Amino acid sequence: QVQLAESGGDSVQSGGSLSLSCVGSGFSETRPRMAWFREAPGKEREGVAAIANGDTVRYADSVKGRFTISRDAAKNTLYLQMNQLKPEDSAMYYCAFSTRKDYYLSLLRRAYDYWGQGTQVTVSS
Repeated sequence: QVQLAESGGDSVQSGGSLSLSCVGSGFSETRPRMAWFREAPGKEREGVAAIANGDTVRYADSVKGRFTISRDAAKNTLYLQMNQLKPEDSAMYYCAFSTRKDYYLSLLRRAYDYWGQGTQVTVSS
């Protein structure tokens, strides 16, 4: 059973930076298809960044140039470096894992099978 545990959420001021981590277990792939999503109160969960088997990446337009997704395969850890944070980046951030072979670098919620519990990011103006 795949398990994911996020950490690193905090409260920061606009323009600040945060680094989120997601430690995974229960899978054998060294570079699985994974992603970061976020969900703000009253809004749908949206894909922020995705990483595929060859470590190719994709970003939502809203975070492109500010966020960086990466992983340490040896540690089964996924990262999201967030710079130039804005109040609209405030949300619960979730790590997601996909076993689906029909999606590639997807930012769609339905492309992912397993989810962490989330870590809260709050950006104040």
